[in-house]
Formats: sequence, structure tokens, C-alpha cells
Amino acid sequence: MKIKKPLKELKLSVPAQNSPISTFLTASGTFHDGDLLLNLKGLRLVSDENESLPSEGKEIDLQFSLEDLETIKVIGKGSGGVVQLVRHKWVGTLFALKVIQMNIQEEIRKQIVQELKINQASQCPNVVVCYHSFYHNGAISLVFEYMDRGSLVDVIRQVKTILEPYLAVLCKQVLQGLVYLHHERHVIHRDIKPSNLLVNHRGEVKITDFGVSAMLANSMGQRDTFVGTYNYMAPERISGSTYDYKSDIWSLGMVILECAIGRFPYTKSEDQQSGPGFYELLQAIVGSPPPSAPPDQFSPEFCSFVSAWYGF
Repeated sequence: MKIKKPLKELKLSVPAQNSPISTFLTASGTFHDGDLLLNLKGLRLVSDENESLPSEGKEIDLQFSLEDLETIKVIGKGSGGVVQLVRHKWVGTLFALKVIQMNIQEEIRKQIVQELKINQASQCPNVVVCYHSFYHNGAISLVFEYMDRGSLVDVIRQVKTILEPYLAVLCKQVLQGLVYLHHERHVIHRDIKPSNLLVNHRGEVKITDFGVSAMLANSMGQRDTFVGTYNYMAPERISGSTYDYKSDIWSLGMVILECAIGRFPYTKSEDQQSGPGFYELLQAIVGSPPPSAPPDQFSPEFCSFVSAWYGF
């Protein structure tokens, strides 16, 4: 009988005490956190000398406001907020508007600020563009480009599986986005999963949702916190060990295999009901060999490629 190795103590964060609202909201209604200022007019980053920082090539249209947008429908809901499909009243352009109710719990607020800063600075064709962000009446609104084919979750639901040639195109784009995040922005995404990879009708695949991303300022580039979606976490993250950029590669490997076989790799059938429970899944990821591509269904090159993810 196989003896499973016990999991190390998981490093789980606990809710912090709420901060006074005056610590992040001015009397005029401007949300502030460090060098970030956000209000109804938009977002601004300031230096210690209170000078505006350049937005790295993103032009700010001063005429663009929340009042210029009309809601068409709700296209997504989650713990991070509500996402609406909206249209610019005057030019007809479609956007995805993410509305987040401000939470004065410090940990949640820091995640929102993290997402705002990464979105503001990102300049990569494989990262979803955030055009504007606003703070008004207790809510932060982020205006994203509209990816009209939804996420990879929607794609898999429609086509069941994705063939190898298309997976190659998909994978290349996500990897280009990760190279940008890892090497130019020094960011670990920490939550790479199908719902955070968006697709449009041109076949473009882009990374989104940086609420739990980690900025790495030290030379070793390692973290030891436990955040993200556990299904796609690398073993070192689940076991509470330090981790680095490679954890995103593990997660992408799981996503690619899921797209190929049409189900989450740790489930045993397509009905998604025969998978392990929470603790069994954590134990399997940490203590068992990683899932592999069935050699009778895929090319040797693809099988080798998937296996390489886990040993990266």
C-alpha cells in the first residue's frame, strides 16, 4: 500500500483588522494608497515629490468618464466584483467594466491596489488592456478591452477539447505574456487558470486578473505566501515552500493539459464529478507524479512538451 507523504503546514492568511476609512479615502472622495490616487476623474500615480509619473505610453482621454458608458448586460460575477459589457455612448466601442465594491479590510484593499498598478503599467499584447479606472461612491471601476469570446472556460465548454495546432498558438501567446510579466514587470501572476485567460474573435489570448499577483523586488525572486486557486497551484506552493516564476509555468501546464483532454487533469472522467476532494487533491499534487498526456491520444512531441512543464 502506497504511503502518502503528509502535507507540510499550509501558510494561510487570516483576515486582518479593518483600517479606518480615513487611511485610504480623502474628504474629497479620492481613494489613495501610497503613490496611487484614484477618483471620478481617473487614476494617477505620483512620486514622492508629488509629480505625476508617466503612464508608459498610455494616453489618458480626459473626456472619457463613467457617464460616457452605457451598460448592456452582466457578463461575469465573482468574489472580485461584477463584470459588465458596456458601450461608449458616442463612439460605440465595447468595453468590459469591472466594478469592485471597496472593502476597508487591508488585505483586500492591497490586492485591488496591486491590480490597479499592474494594469496601469502593462504594455504587452498578451495582457488584457485596462484603458481607465475610476473611484466613485464606494466602488472602483476598471475599464478593460472587451474579449468577445470569453475565457478558456467558455471555449472548452463549447468545443470540449482543443487540437494540438491550436494549443500551440494559444500556449505561445500566454508564454509571451508570462515572459513580459516575469522579466519586465517582475510579477508572479499566482492565479493562472482557464478563467483568467481571455480570448477574442481574432484568436488572441490574453492574461487578466492581477488581484493576487506578487511583485518581486529581491534578486532571488521567491515568495512564500499562499494565495490563488489551489487546483492549479504548483506543489511547492501548496506545501508552503518558497516559490518563484516557475509556479506560473506549472499552472499553465495544467491549463494546457486540461484544454487538450477536455477535463481537469485530476478528474477521471469528463463529467467532472469523479475528481478528488479538497484534501485529496492537495495530497495528490504534492505527493503523486503529475498528470500526463495519454500517449495513445497525442503526439510524442506534445506528451514530451507537457512533461517538460512540470520539470521546468
